[in-house]
Amino acid sequence: MTGGTGLAAEAAGGGLAITGARLRGAAAFEDATAILIRGGRIAALGSDAEIRAAAEAEAVPVRDVGGATVTPGLFDSHTHPHWAAEVTAGVDLGGLGTIEEIAAALAAEHARLPEGAWLRGWNLEYEPFERSGLRGDLFDAAVGERPLALICYDLHTGLANRPALAAAGIGGARAFDDASEIVVDADGLPTGELREPSAYQLVFGAAPAPSHEEERDGLRDMFRRLAAAGLTGGAIMDGRERTVEMLDELERRGELDHRVTLHHWHAVGDDDAAVRRRIETRDRRGRLWQTGAIKLFSDGVIDTGTAWLHRPDARGDGGAAFWPDWGRYAEVVRAYHEAGLLIATHAVGDYAVSRVLEVYAGLPPRDGLPFHSVEHLEVLSDADVEQLRGSGVTASMQPLHMQWRAEDLSDNWASRLGDRAATGYRVRDVLDAGVRLVLGSDWPVAQVDPRLGMAWARGRHTPGDPHAHVFEPEQRLTGEEALLAYTLWPAQARGHDDRGVLAPGAVGDLTVWGADPVDATPDELPGVPILLTVVDGRIVHSAAD
Repeated sequence: MTGGTGLAAEAAGGGLAITGARLRGAAAFEDATAILIRGGRIAALGSDAEIRAAAEAEAVPVRDVGGATVTPGLFDSHTHPHWAAEVTAGVDLGGLGTIEEIAAALAAEHARLPEGAWLRGWNLEYEPFERSGLRGDLFDAAVGERPLALICYDLHTGLANRPALAAAGIGGARAFDDASEIVVDADGLPTGELREPSAYQLVFGAAPAPSHEEERDGLRDMFRRLAAAGLTGGAIMDGRERTVEMLDELERRGELDHRVTLHHWHAVGDDDAAVRRRIETRDRRGRLWQTGAIKLFSDGVIDTGTAWLHRPDARGDGGAAFWPDWGRYAEVVRAYHEAGLLIATHAVGDYAVSRVLEVYAGLPPRDGLPFHSVEHLEVLSDADVEQLRGSGVTASMQPLHMQWRAEDLSDNWASRLGDRAATGYRVRDVLDAGVRLVLGSDWPVAQVDPRLGMAWARGRHTPGDPHAHVFEPEQRLTGEEALLAYTLWPAQARGHDDRGVLAPGAVGDLTVWGADPVDATPDELPGVPILLTVVDGRIVHSAAD
């Protein structure tokens, strides 16, 4: 048995022994089949007999997993669980392909709701509106005078009807600090389409809000949902002060089951005082959560024409940044960088990626701290891949989002991009360029399940469908690479040497699989059971319970 590294046990963490395991992520302990966690950290790896004896001597509970595979805990590098707990309220409209289908789902929800309640919906797709445009009046017959507030699957566009717009005080166009827009018709009247958060949050802010207890418990339950998928942690990319308060309260109540890095969302209109406040509170943290990170947008999304592209898309869109003043973006990034914060910038379009990399390249060195990330990188030219090479940047990507692509390029994303659709989600090229790659879901934009995320990264086709089209097969990852992109590589990207590995001194975050996720094929992977999820030495999900 190999002992610990001298790190003191932390009494607040849990204790657990796992025996009868196949370990992945424990390279220095090839013969080990068991793990002992003490005080929330891995204390030792060894044989079943050694670990069982140590556990019994310390009255630590033992779980024999009967040959199951244990990996370091899975980490989602781009997720929105607090926001998801809010926007996934109401009816799930995912997969509904026509206006008629959406109207029928809304009419059924309308009939179910009490008088006066708002009708909320999420996961709305763009394709049904290609001819009509996004219009709230399309659903007047389905919902009558009930306020209707829907959000598209990518969280970049909202749709409201006249009563909801009136409740929000929206009667026409208005100017925003960023590229958000209240879409109006030829008469200057709002159509109901609300592009980007600054616009649609006006409507969602007018809707009835949950109580403090409902909001807190919703976030708690969301983390438990993530645990059931094998996730032990994630990077929250839309952090607010409210999120910090919720995390702190959940931890004090003993109800936080997730290890979280929170990126505060810097909006385009935030002033220097807001920057100073975030810098001043950069060290706020609990046992399982920490701040000290920032999220910014450089552009929007391809589906709405708001991604920033090297050349315009097929509809003439894609020529503008999210920031009216790109110099201000560079100022803000430098301020956060010099203060020691970790920066993540949303950049979907290829030109957005290039311009963000230019700003990052001009930052002064800072020893002992990890470098920043670019989020999404949905399309990349060859020149952009070369620009990434040697930059020190982490590429945070979501191949899972390819699920909305169509083989015949008829989907909105591909029809806008044309031949550039073949430059989408270049995870292999990025990795081969020596760039650190991390994977995530962007939940609730796409399914939170990391098994699906890995399957798409490896197979680049709909898992389980042997006839599914494979998109850019040369970009596929191996099973080991996909697992590393959910474990070790995210830890390294954030400067942690005690995460993403199975070794003495590492945090006691584990995912226990019913089969080896590396050996399973991409088609098999989504069906591999998650037997246990362990955070800080505590079992937070058990398939047997």
